[in-house]
Amino acid sequence: MDRNQFIGFGLLILLVIGYFTYNNHEQKVYTEQKRVDSIAFAKAHPRPVVDSSKAITATTAAVTAGNDSAAAALRASQPMAYNGTAETVTLENKKIALQFSTKGAYPTSAAIKAYKTYFGKPLYLFNGPGNQLSTILPFDNGKSTADLYFSPVSRTEPNGDKTIDFTGDLGGGKKVELIYTLPADDYMVHCTIALTGMSANSLPLKWSVQGLHTEKDISNERLSTQVYYRNKNDERDYFTAKNEEKIIHNDGASQWLGFRKQYFSTVLVADESFSKMDVKFMSLPAADTNVVANCQGVMELPLKPGGNVQSASFRWYVGPNDYHTLQSYKIGLDDMVPLGYGIMAFVKYINKWALIPVFYFLAGFISNYAIIIMLLTIFIRLILSFFTYKSYLSSAKMRVLKPELDELRAKIGDDQQKFSMEQMKLYRTAGVNPMGGCLPMVFQLPILLSMYYMFPSFIEFRQQHFLWANDLSTYDSIVTFPFTIPFYGDHLSLFTLLMTASSLFLAVYNRNMTPQDPNNPMLKYMPFIFPVILMGVFNKMAAALTFYYTFSNLLSIAQQFIIQKYFIDEKAIHAQIQENRNKPPTQSKWSQRLEEMQKLQAERAKTQPRINKK
Repeated sequence: MDRNQFIGFGLLILLVIGYFTYNNHEQKVYTEQKRVDSIAFAKAHPRPVVDSSKAITATTAAVTAGNDSAAAALRASQPMAYNGTAETVTLENKKIALQFSTKGAYPTSAAIKAYKTYFGKPLYLFNGPGNQLSTILPFDNGKSTADLYFSPVSRTEPNGDKTIDFTGDLGGGKKVELIYTLPADDYMVHCTIALTGMSANSLPLKWSVQGLHTEKDISNERLSTQVYYRNKNDERDYFTAKNEEKIIHNDGASQWLGFRKQYFSTVLVADESFSKMDVKFMSLPAADTNVVANCQGVMELPLKPGGNVQSASFRWYVGPNDYHTLQSYKIGLDDMVPLGYGIMAFVKYINKWALIPVFYFLAGFISNYAIIIMLLTIFIRLILSFFTYKSYLSSAKMRVLKPELDELRAKIGDDQQKFSMEQMKLYRTAGVNPMGGCLPMVFQLPILLSMYYMFPSFIEFRQQHFLWANDLSTYDSIVTFPFTIPFYGDHLSLFTLLMTASSLFLAVYNRNMTPQDPNNPMLKYMPFIFPVILMGVFNKMAAALTFYYTFSNLLSIAQQFIIQKYFIDEKAIHAQIQENRNKPPTQSKWSQRLEEMQKLQAERAKTQPRINKK
């Protein structure tokens, strides 16, 4: 190689290096200028989170230090969406703050502003790389939006709504946009996916959520963590988190899919419907004290035809399980507040149409929720007071008749069938309904079950203080043991102890006021055994619930004392019974059927020995 050839070859190399260096510099200037112009909020609060250039590390690592210009040429030759640096952009209003990554254009964290964790820290429903929302594009052999870099543009509407438009330029006139709009005062984000230069009938939407631990007891929080979904035909179902995976496959048209924690939820809501849905759901081992459960869903989102531009839209709820808030959307999200299910599903209607309206009416002018519980209990007692009075009156009549029943038992002996028939005759002639004492329990039991579901589910009780309980939504532990007692727990709940003690006292009081059946000795012990058994069950229940049962027991004792003391006169009852005996006996249909059954049973008992002899 002569001198002129050497100089020419060197100048050519310098020219190539200069070209690639200049092109790389101009590309960086263009990207930086676009970022500065489009992201007002990101400019004020720059917060880079991840160096996502790792996506091209495998390519650049193969290029030596002397070939930096060749690596720059490789990056410059690709569409903009394939190159970039992940940054964080925030979309927030009065209620929530969502942080998006410009790589993937999806929220990586969601903070709910009005609430704190049980431990007083900022409450994040989800936070971290395990949370993702992406779609598979009909381009580049099924490119995922999670692998693309987006340029965001933020704007605020005149009504206070805020929008971030993430644009991914795929080159060749093709691009994808993910647009998120957050109303000024709402938990529901409006989302739109728009494709330009690509055609498809639907988009697979992949959603991953890791629910974080926010409450006092993570084991109870996991038992309360569920996946809910609702179809367009109004069919709905739910699944509770367990250690093993739970897989749901649904080929029907689904309206929404929700990941519900104990007091907070995140839900994807289709504007039309999801044509298909597959969900994988599981909780984590007990050793993991940060994440409550994982949920992964894949849905088919139909695209609207629109020429060169096709779009699909949906909504995304991120917020509390507040019954009023969820109900306001009128798409059945309030089903995620468990008010009764399974064989007890009927009690949710008592909650929805009776107890919840009264609860919110009282909450409208009373801020202390313990007082609301007491007033609600008094309200229920007043409604049932007529039946309670009838019950105590029936018990008083039976006490008046007890001497006659004792004489009748001594006269008849051990023939229980004959004694029962004579007992019914005595009640009929005296005008006593032996079933009268059951009416209060029949009406009160659905109320007790309604409260059992309502109080632990209502977020209004969360972090509300009363007496020694610093949070009415969880158990009040006055003592924590260094060990676990089987069927009881590792702590001592004072409200549960008071509930048990008041139940036992009420059982003793009722036993002294109600005649006992000597032929059923177990019946006299059940009222004492049952509260002790329930003590272990309720030890981990919400303090709001155990306080309600305690106060309800105290009201029952006071109500029974007042009725017995001032409204029931056993001498007058005895006189009335004697007067009833002088009247023609009237028999109710129930008494007639009961007497017929007793006669039939007595006839069978007489014929049974004859059959055995044969």
